[in-house]
Amino acid sequence: MIIGGQAVLLYGEPRLTRDIDIILGVNIDCLDTFLDMIRQIGIKSLAGDVETFVRKTMVLPALDEATGIRVDFIFSFTPYETQAIERARKVRILDHDVRFATIEDLIIHKIFAGRPRDIEDVR
Repeated sequence: MIIGGQAVLLYGEPRLTRDIDIILGVNIDCLDTFLDMIRQIGIKSLAGDVETFVRKTMVLPALDEATGIRVDFIFSFTPYETQAIERARKVRILDHDVRFATIEDLIIHKIFAGRPRDIEDVR
């Protein structure tokens, strides 16, 4: 499920965003399998000690080598995150269904993050 600046573009005013934030809906127990999957499609991890970094932050920063776009993969396992993924809105992009957080869930994520940019996005 897409959150962050890309989801703000769907619901709010256009703004520059330099990455894509994706909630995976899986716990870090799936890290090794997930790393194999992203390597196969040309995405490389930007974390030095991947396992330690992901265990500490629940985020895997990565780079799509073909486009140069940064992607932050967010591992999740709480009941709220599971429900948010189930509620996600499907948007058709280039013949693919892409799931975006609902506006309500996006607002919750932004308020929880609490950074000035996130609070401005909520406004």
